[in-house]
Amino acid sequence: MRMGILQTGRTPEQLIGQFGDYDQLFSALLDGGDFNCTTYKVVDGQFPVALDAADGWLITGSKSGVNDGQPWIARLEALVREIFESEKPLIGICFGHQLVAKALGGTVERSSGGWIVGPTAYLRNDLGLTQTLLAWHQDQVTRLPTDAAVLASSEDCAYSILRYGERALTYQAHPEFGAAFIKGLVKFRGAELPAPLKKHANSADDAMICRKAIRAEIRSFLLRQSDGWRRQGEELP
Repeated sequence: MRMGILQTGRTPEQLIGQFGDYDQLFSALLDGGDFNCTTYKVVDGQFPVALDAADGWLITGSKSGVNDGQPWIARLEALVREIFESEKPLIGICFGHQLVAKALGGTVERSSGGWIVGPTAYLRNDLGLTQTLLAWHQDQVTRLPTDAAVLASSEDCAYSILRYGERALTYQAHPEFGAAFIKGLVKFRGAELPAPLKKHANSADDAMICRKAIRAEIRSFLLRQSDGWRRQGEELP
C-alpha cells in the first residue's frame, strides 16, 4: 500500500540521530512490508501534486497549532477535505487529529487544564477497556464534527480517538512515541512544563504503553479501507 505521510513537524535536532524525524517514526510504526511510504514535508510547503500519489494518508504531530494561521496549515486543511471526499483512508495523530476535526467542521481550542503530557489512560468506549498512550498537547478538540464518532476519552480530553466511518481514524495521543522519545521531548522542549508534569512524563515506561495494539488498529484500518489492496479473506498481520 502506498502511504503518503504529511509531515507537519520535526523531531528536535538533539534527538534525530537516535530516533529519526517524524516521518521515520511513522514508517517504523507501520512497518511490516505492507506499506511503501512517501513523505511530503507540508510544514515546508511540500505538498502532493495529486491525491492518487498514495492509497492512504497520514498526518503527523507538530509543534504548531491548527489555529496558528500559517499558510501551510490552511492549505493542509483544504487537502484534508479533498482526501475525505476521495474516500482514501486517512490517519491523524495529535495535530493531525485536531486538523481533521477542524477541517470537517469541529472546533479546536486550548485545554482549560493546560498541558497534557506523558502516560495517559484512555477509556475505549468501543472496546470496553482502558489503554495507556503517551500524550503531548495543550490544544484539543472541543466540539465534534457531524461525522465523528468518539472511540475514546481521557480524564482531561473528551474526544481522544475519533472515527469518521470508513474514511478517517484519528488519535490525540502519540502511538509513534516510546518512553525514551518523550523523555527526550521533556529535556529539549519541556522548558515551560511545570515540574510535576515533567516528573510524570519521565515516569513513562514502554511496558505500560499500548503501542502494539494501536499499531495493529491503524494498520488494520488502512489495509481494510484500501480498495483492492487485500484479497477477500486474507489475514491481516
